[in-house]
Amino acid sequence: MRRSDGSVKDVTGTCLAYQVHPDHAGLIDEVIDWYDGVAADIERTVSPSAADVFALKRWAAHGYETDPASLGDTGSWTQLNERDLTDVEQRVLPEGFRFRTADEAGPRAAVQAHLDAWAPTTYTHENYQRVRQTAPYRGDLHILVEAPDGTMAASTIMWLDEANRTAEFEPVGTHPDYRRPGLARAMLLHGMQLARAAGATHMTVACLGAPGHPEARGLYYGVGFRELTRDAPLIKARMAA
Repeated sequence: MRRSDGSVKDVTGTCLAYQVHPDHAGLIDEVIDWYDGVAADIERTVSPSAADVFALKRWAAHGYETDPASLGDTGSWTQLNERDLTDVEQRVLPEGFRFRTADEAGPRAAVQAHLDAWAPTTYTHENYQRVRQTAPYRGDLHILVEAPDGTMAASTIMWLDEANRTAEFEPVGTHPDYRRPGLARAMLLHGMQLARAAGATHMTVACLGAPGHPEARGLYYGVGFRELTRDAPLIKARMAA
C-alpha cells in the first residue's frame, strides 16, 4: 500500500469500519461475507458497537472473537461520548488568547494547527482540501485558538448533522507547548455554544476508552460528556491456504 507521504507499507492485516441501518440489520451477514471475501488471506479485525447485540452474534457466528490486543490498559478501542446542549457552561480563555474560525484564519493556519497537535503526521494541505470538499464541512464550525504570538494553539472541527440535530467534535488537538492551561476545555465549550446556535441539541465526541488512556476522556468528562457506547474489537485470523 502506498501512503499519502509516498512511503510503501506491507499490509499484513485489515480493519473494517461499517454502518448498517437498524431497520435493515439483516444485511450484516452480507457485510461479513464481503469482508471475508476480499480480505480472506490476511488477518481481519472489526469493531462493532458493544450495544449492537445482533451484530455481535452474527460476527461470532462467522468465527470472529474478541481481539486479545484490545484487552487491558493499553487497548486501542474507542468509546463514543455524548451530552445534550441544554445548558453549556461559559468558556474562558487565558488573557491574550482568542477564538478564530478556519474561514477567518485560512487554510495554512488550519493545517499548521493540525500538524502541531498531531505530530508526527502525514497530514498535508491536499488532505485538508479534501476535508473542505466533504458535504458536512463548514469553515465557520472549524474552531482554532490563537495564542498571543500568533500560534494556532488548539483546533477542532465540528461536524453538524442537521437532520438529527446533533454535532460531533473530530478531531480535537492542542499544540504540545500549550497543553494544560485550559485551552481545549474553553474551545469545546465555545464549540458547543456555536453548535447549539447552528441548531444542534446534542453533541458527540469519541476517545480511546481503555483505562491506560485517561487524558482525552478526562477532558470530555470535564465538560459534561458521558459514555454512550463503546467498541467491541473482534478478530479473525487469515484463512489457511
